[in-house]
Order: sequence, then structure tokens, then C-alpha cells
Amino acid sequence: MSGSSLPGSPLSGSPLAGYGWTAELAELFAPLAEAGLTPGRLARVDRGRADVLVADAGTGTVRTVRAGTRPVTGAETAENPCTGDWVALDLAAEPLPVVSAVLPRATAIIRKSAGKASEGQVLAANVDTVLIAVSLAVDPDIDRVERFVALAWESGAQPVVALTKADLVTDAEFIREDVERAAPGVTVLVVSAETGAGLDVLRACLGTTAALIGQSGAGKSTLTNALTGAEVMTVQRTRDADQKGRHTTTTRELFALPGGGVLIDTPGLRGVGLFGGEGLARAFAEIEELAERCRFDDCSHTSEPGCAVQGALADGTLAQRRMESYLKLQRENAWIASRTDARLAAERARVWKLRTKGARDRVRP
Repeated sequence: MSGSSLPGSPLSGSPLAGYGWTAELAELFAPLAEAGLTPGRLARVDRGRADVLVADAGTGTVRTVRAGTRPVTGAETAENPCTGDWVALDLAAEPLPVVSAVLPRATAIIRKSAGKASEGQVLAANVDTVLIAVSLAVDPDIDRVERFVALAWESGAQPVVALTKADLVTDAEFIREDVERAAPGVTVLVVSAETGAGLDVLRACLGTTAALIGQSGAGKSTLTNALTGAEVMTVQRTRDADQKGRHTTTTRELFALPGGGVLIDTPGLRGVGLFGGEGLARAFAEIEELAERCRFDDCSHTSEPGCAVQGALADGTLAQRRMESYLKLQRENAWIASRTDARLAAERARVWKLRTKGARDRVRP
């Protein structure tokens, strides 16, 4: 799984090749280069300012430029520049360089913005591997793992689950088997940043650009330091009472990996709202396959005869917990769709009005 899902291969000879720059990107950038702009990759974005990695023509190395992110709307939305984006930089702008344009994204990790009905927040752009950190110091929340996996599939990248802090438990392999059942088609690895166990195998799975996501306390900062070979992230201890972590990471930041490639570390995620629904089919592939064998194409998997899903639940080949998680995420996606599609929103309002009227009629004396 070391291959990249992003278009093209690194452009040999370019200082940015180790950061994912390809011949296809260079061709796409050509008109911007003619306009005097410089290609770069966003390493960090914070309050309208960005750290941008650019090739230094004089030394043939990569340097970091502080720049303003000109194409920014008022609030954080999916269209705003994000860590991992390839951008066109105007180095001549005053008082500091500015990001003049953002190249089209090949992939993007987008979650539903907290408290907002229809907006998505981009966690990282142009990634080919989503590394999901899950701590073994506490019993993993399988439902949450499924959410993270669906989020990763939705991005267009390949998910990999890293069960961290393996040095703290003795039953890591049993837990890995449980997580594998909840993540079909996903590589699940047991690792320890403290002892180095499993890290070599993990490195081989990262591709050119990996984004690290997970809850606070999952060991993301420690894992980032281990993979980069440097103390690039501050590490704070989890609370002994519940093993919950503090938000050590406050923004998304890109780091170079030894031997090439980059890792984007992200803040701990409390909520994992899905923005879209394509990832759900990949995360619950076995249920989708069962549904194709149902007698009726529009089977709701509740009471219809010839329902393959209900048959699998009855004979135990499909776990009830797994089905309930799938249905819950389906409902959430339908809710998001209803808020982003005016027609669905109007229909929802109409149905709700009819239900309210019916309830009133039933209680009238």
C-alpha cells in the first residue's frame, strides 16, 4: 500500500519532489508560472497567515516563507487554503508574500463543521494515506473507529489504523482483531512510539503524504515525533483517571519525513461529523454487499422478505452493533443532505408539518 493515490509520481530534480510535487502539478501550474508566481505547499495555516514551503532557486533546497492567505472567506470553509494545499505564491507582494491561488485538490479530509448545518471543515488536503491513531491505553470506541474510517474513505485516500501505546497492554493482538472486523479492507497495525515496535511497517504504509487524525490522548504527537525522528511536537501526559488527553496540537501542520514524504499532524477531534456519504459504503462494505443480494432493490432491511441483511443478522454473520452503527451514520448523512439541499429541506419541513398536524388532531377532544 506504499503507492500513492494522488496523480503522478514525484518530479525528479525538483526540490519539492520529496514533498509530493509531480510533473502533472507542474503542467497544471505552468500558466501561473508565466504570470510570475511561485509554486509552494502549505505547511501551516493560522489566522489568515501561512507557512509555505517553496523551492529556493539559489540553493536548490526548500525553504519556508511566511505569507498571507489572500483567498480566504470570512469563516473557515472548505474553499479556504488548508495545510497540504499546493498554491501559487506571489513573492513580490508587500508587506509579505501572499497566496494568490490554490491548485485543485486531488483529495481532502472534510468533516462537518461543529455546530454548522451545511459547512465542511478541511482537515488536510492532497493526502494519499489517512493515519487513524487509536490508543490502546483504554478500550477502543469501535463506533468512533468506524466514523474515522468512513471519514478517511470519504476523502479519497487510503485509511490505515495505528493502535498506539502497545507497550501499555498485553492483549493488543486481540484488540487488533476486533478493530479489523470493524474496518474491512483497512490495514490495522499495533505500534509503540516508545519502543519503536511496528513503526517500520507503519512507515511503509504512509505513501507520499499522510495525515494523522484521532482523538486527543491517542498519542498522535508522540507518534509524529517518532515518525519524523525529531521532537517537532510537544507531548503532554494523559490524565491518569480516564486516559483522556489535552489538546497539544492546535492547528494542522506539515512535517517532512526522513527518506521523503510528509506527515500532516492535526488537532484532536472530539466530534467526527461526516460531510458526505460515499465513505460510508466503503467503511461498511460487507453490508453494502449483502444489500445487493436482497430481493428488492429498495429494501429497507427491516421487514421485507428475502432481505439478505436481515438473514445475516439472524445467523450471526453480521453483528447487530455493526448494523446499528451503519444505520446511525446513514441517518446523520441524510440529515446533512437535507440541510444542504433546498429541495430535501423543504420536503422535511412539509413532512414535519403534516406530522405535527396529525398529532394535534389526535389529541383534540
